Amino acid sequence: MTARPRWRDLLGPNGPLLLPIAHDALSARLIERAGFKAYSVGGFALVGARFGLPDIGLVGLAEMAQGVRDIMAASDLPILVDGDDGYGDVKNVSRTIGTYEQMGVSAVFIEDQVAPKRCGHMAGKDVIPSELMEAKIRAAAAAREGSDLFLIARTDARAVHGLDEALRRGERYLKAGADGLFIEAPQSVEELRIVGERFKGVPQLANMVEDGRTPLLPAAELHGMGFAMVVYPCSLIFRVAHTIEKALADIKAGTLDLRGEGLGFDAFKERVGFAEWGAVEDRFGK
Repeated sequence: MTARPRWRDLLGPNGPLLLPIAHDALSARLIERAGFKAYSVGGFALVGARFGLPDIGLVGLAEMAQGVRDIMAASDLPILVDGDDGYGDVKNVSRTIGTYEQMGVSAVFIEDQVAPKRCGHMAGKDVIPSELMEAKIRAAAAAREGSDLFLIARTDARAVHGLDEALRRGERYLKAGADGLFIEAPQSVEELRIVGERFKGVPQLANMVEDGRTPLLPAAELHGMGFAMVVYPCSLIFRVAHTIEKALADIKAGTLDLRGEGLGFDAFKERVGFAEWGAVEDRFGK
């Protein structure tokens, strides 16, 4: 593994940091191959791909961390990890931050949802009192052994108590020690503008979810509103699931209509590093 750039150094004035979400090691490898500067791992895609489960608080820190560890082994890119609600109270938050920092994670966000949490664009979620979240943020900031781990505070208050409460919480979370801010699920272009302007100069994250509650906007437009990071939590996993279902339907029907649509055998070997491992075998195995 090579040394990863600091997260702060990836956030610049010339455009937003684009963050596809990897759901497994292969997707992380392909993200790096495609030329992205960084990527993210979110609960929605990882839990769905690894366990076939919805993102409704069914998976804990140990399972998530193992999935993240496997993904990180396939890519040298800096990584933002979804820390959910920290998996408990302030001591659990401290352990979550320590675990990911020791693994070499570049950035983590934690959210203010009531446990069991759920995907930010699902109905039925609720948020904890802001004072409890502030304590979690202080605990997370204090748990860092170094200054490089970038801490993002996420609030899901918009869906529960409205935009004004989400903005109020954002201000309080920054004062508690967060480095960046993630106001989840603004429900219009105007709300995105309000959020971006309210926290101008603060590294903010916009979440572009297909069929979600937030309008899908071009990354350049979001950057102009004040968002330094744009994450795409479903773009890969939705397309992968669709392709698998189509391939299975073709196999069941006795056809191979996907020939020419997917990678060829040699191309896939190249994607997973066959030549490099073959060189090791040739050098040392004979």
